[in-house]
Amino acid sequence: MKLAIISDIHDNFHNLVLVLKKIKENQDIEKIIFLGDFINNGIAKILAESDIPVHAIWGNNDGDKSALTKTSLSPQSNMTIADNIYDFLEIDNRKIFITHYPDLAKPMAKSGEFDAVFYGHNHIKNKDRINDCLVINPGEVSGHKNSQISFAIYDTEKNEADIIGVEGGVFVKNKEVEEYLDDLGFEFSKTKGHQY
Repeated sequence: MKLAIISDIHDNFHNLVLVLKKIKENQDIEKIIFLGDFINNGIAKILAESDIPVHAIWGNNDGDKSALTKTSLSPQSNMTIADNIYDFLEIDNRKIFITHYPDLAKPMAKSGEFDAVFYGHNHIKNKDRINDCLVINPGEVSGHKNSQISFAIYDTEKNEADIIGVEGGVFVKNKEVEEYLDDLGFEFSKTKGHQY
């Protein structure tokens, strides 16, 4: 079975639609795993309408969790949301740990209990192996940190994944915005307290 792994949508409807179209082009994909950060219930409504079932977990930027939960529980929804920022899945005899946070992903991969671990949060696409465990960060749908859209396709049979880039995105971070902020003398906080 092939799974699409997406993360960090951050309210970017345009980029989400591009990613879902790209996923739909690959007719082998049977499930979408979303690693958190909806921000907006409208995003949940789009995921809930997907032809491909979506399994989501919470991130640190999800917005109104009551509304998101209500959307996932509606009769026509094709999306489920786990109760936490992580979940344990078994798909095609593969043990998979999913989380929003990198600091949970690495220890779980080192535990030797999982075939694959998927995480998001830092918006940085990454493919790694820790012992026999595949570790994947699919990157970001929002594109607001790196001005790149990406997702991953995981193959349960091979226990392998590819990170796929998507063209045509709309980004908050662009030359015009940067010039405007420079003219204002504005700087984002550089503290480590909250990063995406």
